[in-house]
Amino acid sequence: MKTLNTPTRREAIASIAVCTALPALAARAAERRHEHKMDRKIKVGVVGNGGRGAWIAGLFAKHGGYEMHAVADYFQEKADRCGDAIGVDKSRRFSTLSGYKRLLESGIEAIAIETPPYFMPEIAAAAVQAGVHIYLAKPVATDVPGCQSILASSHKSTAAKRCFLVDYQIPTDPVNQRIVKKIHDGAIGKVVQVNSWGGGSPGADPPLTGNYEDRLTGLIWVADYAMGGDVIGNFDIHSIDTALWVLGQRPIAAMGASCISRPEPHGDAREVCSVVYDYANGAVHNHLGQSSLATSLCCYVWAQNGKATIMYWGNSELHGPDLAVNSPIDNLYEAGATRNIAKFYTNIVEGHYENETTQRAVDGALTCYLGREAGIRRKRITMAEFIKVGKHAVIDLKGLKR
Repeated sequence: MKTLNTPTRREAIASIAVCTALPALAARAAERRHEHKMDRKIKVGVVGNGGRGAWIAGLFAKHGGYEMHAVADYFQEKADRCGDAIGVDKSRRFSTLSGYKRLLESGIEAIAIETPPYFMPEIAAAAVQAGVHIYLAKPVATDVPGCQSILASSHKSTAAKRCFLVDYQIPTDPVNQRIVKKIHDGAIGKVVQVNSWGGGSPGADPPLTGNYEDRLTGLIWVADYAMGGDVIGNFDIHSIDTALWVLGQRPIAAMGASCISRPEPHGDAREVCSVVYDYANGAVHNHLGQSSLATSLCCYVWAQNGKATIMYWGNSELHGPDLAVNSPIDNLYEAGATRNIAKFYTNIVEGHYENETTQRAVDGALTCYLGREAGIRRKRITMAEFIKVGKHAVIDLKGLKR
């Protein structure tokens, strides 16, 4: 009988070879499946043209199935820079807080929302009303009402036969998919504990000026909970989402502690936290957020008969009776977004309106913000209580260009 962590050399080599080949095989299969449909161009508009938004716009353009029809950003110069890069006509480059409204009126069929998450529920609701397909970054909102609005928008999209996809990367990786399927199939027994790690930082956090405009650039808004969802919601959420993926449910309660560690903070984001989540099935989920972890995003799983590690960077692994998987995760930041953009296209042209990514995206955001609140109050809070209170995140937008 082989021990838990020592598969035979032949098994290990075979496992690595299969896992390494999976991404390329999946990509080739996807290409073959859609070759006959790539002549259909979907008119897409991208709202939020800063660093990641402009990059996402480039990936949409690279896909080949989209016509880059319009862009919108609060700052006209960002909309112009992005528009130049992807070939959008100057007449369809919009700015100010209401730029997304003109983008929705420009004739698009789909919208990619890459704004700070504070604005996402409002834009998504307007996009549903306009009858367009929605591609959404994470986190989907920064408070309970916003999360509820996103879920309602997704349900309305399904009813209207429109697609609604939330862009998480870890669940798109074939190795991670294989490991989680094995866990769900019972290969290592009942999961009893999950540890998620996050190592993000708010980055720049300069003093507040006359209005909020100066904080709408360079990810400064991540330092402000209401605008960016704090570090736990904007960065750590990837590993927390993985924990929910493994456990198949959201927690029923959380308790923890948190603090601000950066010198001279001006926003209220807390980059250090330790949270323990309770689940209805008895599983325990520990989350550690610490900026000194240097962009760590991982989820460790312990079960009755084995263990697993699910990664954003590095190697994902599964170890159980007569079973071992150990394979590197390759370029997930870009590869995951590319897969999601391809899936969005497929869902639209083939008419898949199940929109299955939204519920866990909402549950993940609620889990992050429940943990944040528990860390601030340093007491146990139930999810039911947190949702019932339903605090609104508020930002003073006075003086901004409308």
